[in-house]
Amino acid sequence: MPDDSPRLTRVTTSHWGAFEVETTGDRITGVRPFAHDPAPTAIPQAIPAAVHHRNRVARPSIRRGWLDGKGGKGRGSDDFVELPWDEALDIAATDIARIKRDHGNGAIFGGSYGWSSAGRFHHAQSQVHRFLNSIGGYVASFGSYSTGCAQSIMPHVFGVNFLALLYEHQDSWQTIHDHTETLVMFGGINPKNAQVSMGGITEHDTGPWFDRFAAKGMMRLNIGPQRTDAPTGCDWLPLRPASDTALMLALAYVLEAEGLTDHAFLSRYTVGFDRFRPYLMGEVDGQPKDPDWAAPLCGTDPETIRALARRMAATRTLITVAWSLQRGEHGEQPFWMSAVLAAMLGQIGLPGGGVGYGYGAIGGVGKSVMGLRGMTFSQLTNPVTDTIPVARIADMLRRPGAPYDFNGQRRTYPDIRLVYWAGGNPYHHHQDLNALHEAWQTPETIIVNEPWWTATAKRADIVFPATTPYEREDIGRTSMDDYLFHMPALIPPVGEARDDYAIFAGLAERLGAGETFTEGKTADQWIPELYAEYRALADEQGIDVPDLDTLRDQNWVRLPITTDGPNRTLFAPFREDPEAHPLPTPSGKIEIFSDTIDSFGYDDCPGHPAWLPPAEWMGRATPETPLHMVSPQPGDKLHSQLEAALADVPGQRPVALAIHPKDAAARGIEDGTLVRVFNTRGAARARAHVTDAILPGVVALPTGAWYGDPGGNIDPDGNPNVLTPDVGTSRLGQGCSAHTALVQVAPLEG
Repeated sequence: MPDDSPRLTRVTTSHWGAFEVETTGDRITGVRPFAHDPAPTAIPQAIPAAVHHRNRVARPSIRRGWLDGKGGKGRGSDDFVELPWDEALDIAATDIARIKRDHGNGAIFGGSYGWSSAGRFHHAQSQVHRFLNSIGGYVASFGSYSTGCAQSIMPHVFGVNFLALLYEHQDSWQTIHDHTETLVMFGGINPKNAQVSMGGITEHDTGPWFDRFAAKGMMRLNIGPQRTDAPTGCDWLPLRPASDTALMLALAYVLEAEGLTDHAFLSRYTVGFDRFRPYLMGEVDGQPKDPDWAAPLCGTDPETIRALARRMAATRTLITVAWSLQRGEHGEQPFWMSAVLAAMLGQIGLPGGGVGYGYGAIGGVGKSVMGLRGMTFSQLTNPVTDTIPVARIADMLRRPGAPYDFNGQRRTYPDIRLVYWAGGNPYHHHQDLNALHEAWQTPETIIVNEPWWTATAKRADIVFPATTPYEREDIGRTSMDDYLFHMPALIPPVGEARDDYAIFAGLAERLGAGETFTEGKTADQWIPELYAEYRALADEQGIDVPDLDTLRDQNWVRLPITTDGPNRTLFAPFREDPEAHPLPTPSGKIEIFSDTIDSFGYDDCPGHPAWLPPAEWMGRATPETPLHMVSPQPGDKLHSQLEAALADVPGQRPVALAIHPKDAAARGIEDGTLVRVFNTRGAARARAHVTDAILPGVVALPTGAWYGDPGGNIDPDGNPNVLTPDVGTSRLGQGCSAHTALVQVAPLEG
């Protein structure tokens, strides 16, 4: 019988922006683009299928082997027993209390990645951390897989928090349009990646801005292994992966050798060039870092390098660096060297000149918005001071008590007995997933809140079914956007799902911390309180924000907070008066040579930027692994979200592997051929996409596939992280090194 329930259409928002949602009864039946988005993404099209997918966790579930006392053995292969909520919460609370009693809160790791919802109250990372802090604390993680390495190195160079630099101080798109003549993009600027942003990006404008750049006649140079890493129409300088630092050094050499370096700028605004220059010119090691040296490393022509250096010196030049460059072994070096190169040009602090990071990595970088704070659910205070770099989770689990170095400190990995994860899927983004799977067997208990049976949920012991953002009320806002949304509960919870707040409130009550966690409030009471604080902060800045009832009625509002003032030129006050506005570095200036880093004594991150070839790259290819694999973000979703629904689309799984025609022909591979991508760490199944938009010797396999059951020793859905090395970027950053992986590709037999 057809459903005669009324059809309703309302707007909601997400990390990939706003969209209209049509509901019929208790089901989401359709989505449409938000009318005010100039280039809406297609990601929301998967929402109806995903929300009602058979892969949803229906009831609280506990792994049978864990119930039988087998510990971690069987994670990933055991079946689960469904239990009533009260019984499952009792079991979980009892085990958390046991771990606390026997091992202390320093044996609990709180994992979350913050991407589960654009809503400010139902922000899983805030919820799980608040819960764990309410019961005595937990071991936390530092940084992110996207920027963890940069978050370690850049404060030494500029003295500022890297994320604050990204979101609050960089040149806006308008400033770039008005002033930049040469846009040099190391790693490109990809509108595909700019589809998403923390908290949402309502107007997807990266592509439209590039249309305006082209109309102006701006040179737009994409430097990297893939033409598709920048919008259509950009010039492309093919570059071998991991060789960016070598190219930057060669550009710097030309500036210095040809008298194009701005020494007046270096003298006033930087320290350490006198200690870096001997290395650059070859006085230290007998090897000048000139274009003839760099050309075979980079796979480009020496004269091309010389011509580019001269143009960069003769025009207003903005150097941009993609996040992907620091997601590789020695990822600190290109980020540091880009700052040195920009300083040698003398354009840091000038509108449309200098250096910028992360344009196109997420939406919102380049949007000029007056930040509005507030609408943050307090995580309370963590009494446990131990933290780990986020990309070192597997190391922590397999090597408790082992020493490691991080950013000048000698640390020891904690002995983790319980992992609580909410709002993330480490089996999407962690490196060497087969090794992680082994390390994942070691904790005594793993608890996960999750709407779907992801690879992480399948490898947990206790799984609580969580609501999606479409099944609960919230407020959508971010300091990087000028839109404010009421996110209504569009449908009732699917199955027996509960929101994270209700789950943690139930656990906290059983652990004697109910009042600390909830403060006696329900979710329906917290949202108005947090919103009232947000309105008060806005009022202090003279910004009118509607009351909550009005916002509920209107569904959304655009706030008058866009700006393009002088604050949107990076380091402009510092350039104007470095004595009055010093940088918070030890010297107060840009540190080309860092005495602090030099004092650490790290051979994998010395006191100035240097060319340090990774263990795996094209310069060290072997007959067994002759191809360099990069693993970009997917274009059809955010990380691995919505994968359950997308995997049902015929012909879409396994994911496509971009490979050059020469490499494909040498292996008997045609477009659409199913292939095996492999190395000593693992193997993945993929579908070949033969294209000349990728450099020969390089293949690209996007992330986003859920780690499957690797039957036959191959990941069936094409997750590249079964192939990537789980090593830190260096002892300084300890970030993710996923982009330094050598592989072989062959047609898939059988």
